Amino acid sequence: MKANTKIDNFIEDTLLVNEDKGNTIINFREMVLIIAPNAKEKIKYGGLVFMINNILICGIFIRKNHISIEFSRGVEMQDTDSFLEGSGKYRRHLKRFQQEDINNKKVEYYVKQCFRL
Repeated sequence: MKANTKIDNFIEDTLLVNEDKGNTIINFREMVLIIAPNAKEKIKYGGLVFMINNILICGIFIRKNHISIEFSRGVEMQDTDSFLEGSGKYRRHLKRFQQEDINNKKVEYYVKQCFRL
């Protein structure tokens, strides 16, 4: 993968401020790039987003008290556990407060879905 200075800086800055949040970004990024190796990543809207054919699919954003993993077409996703939050027309998100939330909230399940829509 070609190095991207903006993405590297975003991750490094996050690690300096909050190591747990920085590691979550790294883990999420790795997950997305395994699930969707053709996804393009970019720093946009203050977070790290992933796009296919210039269409934003999902992203990860740092908030003061949590990390938000957002899905552009989240309203179309299966959510039998009601983990997705949000009331917008299309977008839904998962809030991650601690490392266990990555598994407890089935992040990989939602990431796989968002790239199939």
